[in-house]
Amino acid sequence: MAIGGPDPEWRVEPGLLPYLQAVAAMTARVDAIAAGTAPEHIWLVEHPPVITAGTSADLADLRQPDRFPLFNSGRGGQLTYHGPGQRVVYVLLDLSRRGRDVRTFVRRLEGWAIAALAQLGVAAFTSPTGTGIWVLRDGREAKIGAIGIRVRRWVSFHGLAINVTTDLDHFEAIVPCGIVDRGVARLADLQPGTTMTDLDQALAATLPDFLAGLSPRGPAGTIALEGAVECR
Repeated sequence: MAIGGPDPEWRVEPGLLPYLQAVAAMTARVDAIAAGTAPEHIWLVEHPPVITAGTSADLADLRQPDRFPLFNSGRGGQLTYHGPGQRVVYVLLDLSRRGRDVRTFVRRLEGWAIAALAQLGVAAFTSPTGTGIWVLRDGREAKIGAIGIRVRRWVSFHGLAINVTTDLDHFEAIVPCGIVDRGVARLADLQPGTTMTDLDQALAATLPDFLAGLSPRGPAGTIALEGAVECR
C-alpha cells in the first residue's frame, strides 16, 4: 500500500555525517518514496568539511583545491561548502502530489528559510543576485543560505543549507555559488548566542506554512522527470 500524508518524517541527525553516506541514504529514500513504500522525509544534518559541485560548477572557482574533499553532488548549482556549524536540510518530498511545480518549490524553500530566520530576529530576503537566502551585513548583501535540489521520479532531494556557527573562512576555498562580489554570513554574528537547536525549532515551527504552499494541483510539470534544478 502506498504511504502518503500531509506530514513528512522529521529527523535531526546527531554528530557529523559523511557527505557520501548522506547521498547514498537520500538516493535510496527517494526510490522508496517514489515507489510508495516510505513516507516523505525532512532530514537535518551537519557534515564534516567538504566542497560539493553542482551540475553547473566551474572548477576554476575552486581557489584552494587541496583544502577540503570535493564531491560531485548531482544537484543543481555550482560549488558550495558544507561543514560543522552549518545546518543542511535535505528535503525529500513527493512533488507528484504537491503540484509538480518546481519553480514554486524552490521559491517556497526560500520562503521557509526566510520565515524561520525571522522567528530568530533576522531579516533575510531573496535577491536578484541569485537563488538563495540573503541578509545585510555591514550594509552589503551577504549570503546566509544556499539552495540546490535534484528531482528524480518527481521526488525532490538535496535542499538548503544555512550558516549558523560555520567557520566562514572555509568559504575562502571556493568562489561560493560562482558569485564573486558578495560575501557570506552566519546566524551567530547576526544574533549572537543563537544555536543550531534554535534554528531547528524555528524550521519546525514554520514547516506547516511551507508545506501548505505546495499545491496538490498544479501544472503538468516544469522539468523532466529526472534532472538537476539550477539553483545556487
